[in-house]
Amino acid sequence: MWLKRMKKKLNVDSIQSELRGGSAFFPGYKSAGSPLPKEEPVQAERVNMPPKEKKPAEKPRTSHDTMTPRYHDTTVSRHHDTTIPVQDSDIYEVVRKAVKQLGKEAATHRFTLAEKNLLADIEYTYKREGIRTSENEITRISINYIIEDYRQNGEESILAKILKRLNS
Repeated sequence: MWLKRMKKKLNVDSIQSELRGGSAFFPGYKSAGSPLPKEEPVQAERVNMPPKEKKPAEKPRTSHDTMTPRYHDTTVSRHHDTTIPVQDSDIYEVVRKAVKQLGKEAATHRFTLAEKNLLADIEYTYKREGIRTSENEITRISINYIIEDYRQNGEESILAKILKRLNS
C-alpha cells in the first residue's frame, strides 16, 4: 500500500506577522533587525468588542476562626509536644532524602537480642498499617537522624550528650 506524502504548506505571511510582533501570545516581542511600528490605541468599535466594564472591588473576607469569644477564657493546650519545631522538620527532610538513596556499602552491626526484637516489632507494626519497611531502613533512618542532629547542634546533640554519659 502506497501512501502519498503531501507537503504541508505554510502560510508565510502569517508566520512573518507573528515574527514581526503581530502575535497574540508575544505581543511585545520584536526581533533585533525589525523596526518598531508605532502603536495605535485599540478602539472598541474597531475590533467589534464592547469596552471592558470595571468590576467593583470585592470586600476582603474576614475570618472569625481565630477570634476569642467575648465571654470565654482561652485555654492552653496540654499537648505541647504535638507541634514539630522548624529545625526538626529540616532534619526530617534531610534524613528522608538520605534514606531515599540506595545504600550499597555493606556494614556489619552488632545488636543485642532485645534490640533486634524491638526492630522486628517496629517493622511488623508498620507492615500491619500497610507501610513497608525493613530493619535496614529503620537503622539508616536512625543513623542519618543522629548524624544530622550532630551536624546542626554539635555538643547539644543527642549523640554528644549520650557519648558524654557513656564516658563519664
